[in-house]
Amino acid sequence: MSGDLGNSYNIDIWGLLIALGMVAVAAIISELMHMGIGKTLMWSSCRALVQLCAMGFIIGYVIRSNNVWMVFSLMAVMLVAAVQIVMSRARGIPKGLAGPIFLSLVITMLLMLTLVTELIVRPHPWYAPQLVVPLTGMLLGNTVTALAVGLSRFYESMEERRDEVDMMLALGATPWESARPSIVSSIRLGLLPTTASLASSGIVTIPGMMAGQVIAGGDPLNAAKYQFVVLDAIAALTLLADGLIMVMIYRTCFTADDHAHVR
Repeated sequence: MSGDLGNSYNIDIWGLLIALGMVAVAAIISELMHMGIGKTLMWSSCRALVQLCAMGFIIGYVIRSNNVWMVFSLMAVMLVAAVQIVMSRARGIPKGLAGPIFLSLVITMLLMLTLVTELIVRPHPWYAPQLVVPLTGMLLGNTVTALAVGLSRFYESMEERRDEVDMMLALGATPWESARPSIVSSIRLGLLPTTASLASSGIVTIPGMMAGQVIAGGDPLNAAKYQFVVLDAIAALTLLADGLIMVMIYRTCFTADDHAHVR
């Protein structure tokens, strides 16, 4: 096929097998070097293939059905999975945070999706599955990582600052004032990948959404606009979700009287 705009290039089963073969070669090399990640790498690749193809079939069905309840049902499943991933990736966090994490994601996701769909893209119908479902996946995928990193950093920082926090509490500081340096540190760390992507996009890298649209035959300029909107939405969502979850959980680091010791 020629390289004119509008062409798309499909990947057949042999292409998928060759892609798996590339990972298999890397896995073999890692085993020969005794790195201990070969099996994990191969298993993760096979799992990604199955999950992505399954999601492709599901999204295709949801788009063809064009039913608002199916769209929201799929979003709900994705949100629950996102909470589980955050809980599994975050290190050193207490139990019982699934509720606050889910609530923070629901609030911030609905806000961001509403802004993007109603004010920026304005699709018809407003719940257009081909826009809402992939956008939800992209937003959640980046926010989940930021939340896991931010939560891990917050509890690690509070433990490192135990004596400092005790002193601040003894001098009359509120729990929020004593926890604020750790909160700021965790939010900044969670935002680092997003700000790096914003800074390098279009110069160093062509992000995934833009590259995918161009490869699929879309207009490159329009793909660039969509990518910009998605990156900005991810940055705003990450900051809002991180900030909201910190407001909801920072008191878990303190004893019941809020003026004694950090747990």
